[in-house]
Amino acid sequence: MIIDLHNHTARCNHAVGSEEEYIKEAIKNNIDIFGFSDHAPMKFDYKNRMTLAQCDEYENKINSLKTKYKKDILILLAYEVDYLLGYMEDRVLQSNVDYLIGSVHFINKWGFDNPEFISKYQNQNIDKIWEDYFLAITNLAKCDKFQIVGHLDLIKVFKFLPKKDIRLIAKDALQEIKNYNLAIEINGSGFDKPIKEQYPSKEILEICFEMGIDITFSSDAHNKDEINLYNKKCTNLAKSIGYKEMVYFKDREKIRVAI
Repeated sequence: MIIDLHNHTARCNHAVGSEEEYIKEAIKNNIDIFGFSDHAPMKFDYKNRMTLAQCDEYENKINSLKTKYKKDILILLAYEVDYLLGYMEDRVLQSNVDYLIGSVHFINKWGFDNPEFISKYQNQNIDKIWEDYFLAITNLAKCDKFQIVGHLDLIKVFKFLPKKDIRLIAKDALQEIKNYNLAIEINGSGFDKPIKEQYPSKEILEICFEMGIDITFSSDAHNKDEINLYNKKCTNLAKSIGYKEMVYFKDREKIRVAI
């Protein structure tokens, strides 16, 4: 079985293609469960997400495609929500969707994964940047609003790596992810970034396995050609670590299946 739970639509303004193009590509790639989780509206960074006014249209569109393609593929509806206190929308957090992915793209409003703001890494304590990032992940888990943590170690995207042991920096965040029964995604989009590997790293994924943290899989596709590009690499990695099960969510309920 192939699961792919994190994919976008053109509404976020930095993805291209129609939803049906994505679905047809997913079917072509023998994906069994395909989730749309486009960037949710919030009161910040308006240009990289849908608007509140688009939520109903987005949800109606995906739900209609669920019905249209139900004999071919299980389609799921979700949002990717930026965890940023004071800026998230209750309309999204309370929405009738299959799951919510909680992601951190901002540290104190700094879009650290945006090449436009990469210069801010210079002349800063890289360990402190990583610690601040994983503190945000800790708080994301503790807010108890999400089912999946998106690209868990996204902070490594430009290959600015800490001097301190990454496993120690991530320790508290992983414990809260476990405490609140969240899943993490193995996200293949990092292979196309300067870091050239999946999120999270193998060393973090090994700790997740030891702690009994559930996993799922994602392309994080922003065009149809990115769908399923790295699933085989990611599933082989998970199996090599010892994972035998993966999860998906329907109506926010966790469902386990064999990898």
